[in-house]
Amino acid sequence: MERRANAALAALSVATFTFVTVEVMPIGLLTLIADDLHRSRAEVGLLLTGYAAVVVLLSVPMAALTRRLPRRLLLGATLGVSAAATAMSAVAQGYAMLLGARLVVALTQALFWSIVASTATAMFPPSQRGRTVARMSIGASLAPVLGVPLGTWLGQQLGWRAAFGVMAVIGAATCVAVVTLLPASLPSGAASARAMTPDRRRYLLLLLVTSLGVAGSMTAQTYVTPFLLDVTHFDASSLGPLLLVSGAGGVVGTLVVGRFLDRHPWPALAVPVALLCAAAVVLYAGGTVRAFTIASLAATGAAYAAFAAAVQNRVLQVAPGSTDMASAGSSSSFNIGISAGSFIGGVIIEDVSVRAVALAAALLIAAALSALLVDPLLPTAAPAAGAAPQHEPVKAVACQEKSGNPNV
Repeated sequence: MERRANAALAALSVATFTFVTVEVMPIGLLTLIADDLHRSRAEVGLLLTGYAAVVVLLSVPMAALTRRLPRRLLLGATLGVSAAATAMSAVAQGYAMLLGARLVVALTQALFWSIVASTATAMFPPSQRGRTVARMSIGASLAPVLGVPLGTWLGQQLGWRAAFGVMAVIGAATCVAVVTLLPASLPSGAASARAMTPDRRRYLLLLLVTSLGVAGSMTAQTYVTPFLLDVTHFDASSLGPLLLVSGAGGVVGTLVVGRFLDRHPWPALAVPVALLCAAAVVLYAGGTVRAFTIASLAATGAAYAAFAAAVQNRVLQVAPGSTDMASAGSSSSFNIGISAGSFIGGVIIEDVSVRAVALAAALLIAAALSALLVDPLLPTAAPAAGAAPQHEPVKAVACQEKSGNPNV
């Protein structure tokens, strides 16, 4: 059972890689898509804005509507529909068809991020939740390092449709792997379905920290290319390796934070936020110095990936109700931050300066850190009735499969 659970977790990690890559791949393919479909770059940008809006608006409703469905069936359907919609993107005959296909993928992502963490952790002991979340998040951290650059390169060589076609194939293969490897019946009362220490105040505070932290990060990251060109004065040929530095930092950050999530959950969240803030300050103050800029890029990549994993882990700890519903709220907060950060950065780069986006990022992240520092001051909530029991989920799954009763 342990070997199967590890294989299923690896498949779910590949699924996170697929979703993140498909979500942000149009950034690298934007000009190719615009020229091919004879649309403006702003219109093609709506492929990202509309995507985020769907995730923000539908994450919670989708989680509520599907909360009683078996996890394997739900994840299989989600990944299957996403692969089909990505394939539709590859053969889209016009802008409207492409936009519609993207919105369908966004709908599946809204549901995927709501259930994937609780599904993954249900296969392992509650004491390994943080480690499990970190292992699952490796796929998401690899997307900027491998998925997006390779997708951009493939689009440049064979056309943007080829990039979407390859991701559709990967998505379909991942769907088959998840359906094959995931246990047929995860317990409806699994430890992962409820938080270990439910706390509504800490959960709402976490949503605020998430939105502010992501908004700050995206304010700078969305416009990091013009910063590198206009402020640090790197050559355009250096952009690929520089972004690879940030992506590689993300992989390292995910691996490192996984060692602390179970034993030190709050510090594992606070330290990445503090590092994000420090990296933004360094970028603003020393952005004209190449060594400082490279160090800031590496630190930002590591801290942001660690922050994302720590947020998922914290949701599973303090969710006031169903962890699926709480994860849906967290997913919405992430996308609110992404949209807000992109908008704020766009306004600043137009009306102030490119360099000022780093200062705005630092101020937003500092606000997130200030809010997070309130957490230890809040009174500890009394354990809720029905809080997650400390038992071995994998053993529970084995008992179900032998008895045929999903409620064992």
